[in-house]
Amino acid sequence: MSPLPAWRLVVPVKDARLAKTRLEPPPPLTRPDLARAMARDTLEAVCRALPPADVLVVSSDEAAVRTARGLGCVVVPDPGAGLNAAVAAGLDAARTGHTGPVGVLLGDLPALRPEDLGAALAACLAHPVAVVPDAEGGGTVLLTAAAGSTLRPRFGPDSAARHADLPGAVRLPLQLPRLRRDVDDAAALAEVAALGPGRHTAALLATVRGPRTSTGSPGRPATAG
Repeated sequence: MSPLPAWRLVVPVKDARLAKTRLEPPPPLTRPDLARAMARDTLEAVCRALPPADVLVVSSDEAAVRTARGLGCVVVPDPGAGLNAAVAAGLDAARTGHTGPVGVLLGDLPALRPEDLGAALAACLAHPVAVVPDAEGGGTVLLTAAAGSTLRPRFGPDSAARHADLPGAVRLPLQLPRLRRDVDDAAALAEVAALGPGRHTAALLATVRGPRTSTGSPGRPATAG
């Protein structure tokens, strides 16, 4: 894969105590522990694809901030006014002294691999604004702007359609299932388990795996329902 240009990537990470309210993992898992593991796996994959100094993590979560600093990322304080305000703060910081492309990546992509992100950014670079939807097609997992293009975050319900309405925007439903699989509920978590999550999420899921089946293969995680 050809070297990427000098991207700066914003990764918002919500306070884990408030995250994943639709996800009810079985004991011994807790929502905060799972949210932090997924964020850590995401950030580790991102920092293998891009120089950590070009990764801006917007968060008020103490564990996420420690992880980000330990990886060498830039930490931007979360203004506390919701996801779009957090993303806007990250983009403002990303553009400071930088004239290259910028992007926003969700922080709950635990199956992400560096090569997935590299392929996505290479595809996005061909467009002034690119929108990569989540696996269901309604949300946005990656939003990018080429040098000189304006990026206005519109995260929330049906964000992929609203981002696609931005000037110069192109919707890119890339064939990268690991990139497009964010986690909001048990079904999505089961898909991540099948794809193969990063080491932190995998370690947590291993604590709730069921007994082996008659064929000798491990059972699905209890979260798959």
